[in-house]
Amino acid sequence: MGEALLARARRAARRLKREVVALWFAARDPRTPWLARLVAAAVAAYALSPIDLIPDVIPGLGLLDDFLLVPLGILLALRLIPPDVMAEARAKAEAQADRPVSRAGLIVIVTIWLSAAGGFAWWILSTA
Repeated sequence: MGEALLARARRAARRLKREVVALWFAARDPRTPWLARLVAAAVAAYALSPIDLIPDVIPGLGLLDDFLLVPLGILLALRLIPPDVMAEARAKAEAQADRPVSRAGLIVIVTIWLSAAGGFAWWILSTA
């Protein structure tokens, strides 16, 4: 029973990774509407970023983005992208041997963390 559940989880994780890479391709397709491009690019950049907005070491919240935010973002993007564009993007994602890495996602997340740290430091210093 446990092995079957683990195998299903692995298949689901592979599908999720393929969808993220497909969104990465779809965001660059000129036939994709601008709002869909924006959503797909944001989801792909975040999911392909080497670091998480919420680090996985934080108990409970750490995996929230992986199990909730990314799948919800994928669902939203899939509703906005034309099916023929997504089919082509999925084919490209299947053919892609290695997963791309989003430097833009990394920069955005580092900027958010640095801004939060700066804001927190400013708040501490202003209340002292």
